[in-house]
Amino acid sequence: MSMAATPGNWLDLFSHFASLSLLAVGGAITTAPDMHRYLVHENGWLTDGQFTSSIALSQAAPGPNVLFVALLGWNVGLNAGGGPGAGWLAWALALFGVAVTMVAIMLPSSVLTYTATRWAHRNRELRVVRAFKTGMAPIVIALLIATGWLLTGSHDHPARDWPLWLLTAVATLLVWRTRLHLLWLIGAGALLGALGWV
Repeated sequence: MSMAATPGNWLDLFSHFASLSLLAVGGAITTAPDMHRYLVHENGWLTDGQFTSSIALSQAAPGPNVLFVALLGWNVGLNAGGGPGAGWLAWALALFGVAVTMVAIMLPSSVLTYTATRWAHRNRELRVVRAFKTGMAPIVIALLIATGWLLTGSHDHPARDWPLWLLTAVATLLVWRTRLHLLWLIGAGALLGALGWV
């Protein structure tokens, strides 16, 4: 799976991620399902494994969750250059892929957020501003659920993956019903994974 390193393909990648930037209510991770459709199914620029690994690695690393976009761009560029063993051109295209996807995902939403926030702050007492803030909460939650559903789709062996589903259900209940800090749950999941139980 690789992208032909033509200016048109890079422009398509940039424009798609720029449009997703404006839809990324709740963060870039909420647009992961459409990124998956575009990069894996529609264009074949990444494999399903590369896509899910990029998200998993970036979410495990410290820093903002938008780092998965950089890894997606890295993998697209690396594939366009012929893979890791193809030499300096592959590594240069990987860096270019990072720049293309990160600028595309950050620039439009940052400009829109800055402009809208200034306006909303000046007009915070208007009913429309308060209604907008209240109405966005269910949309963000639905987008996060769609992302979670996509990421669990790679586990297509329910008989084998039942411990993972059980851990997910227990963690969900603990978050919902207790005030247990999320870092404890992340640590418990990491420990269970290191032991090979999930």
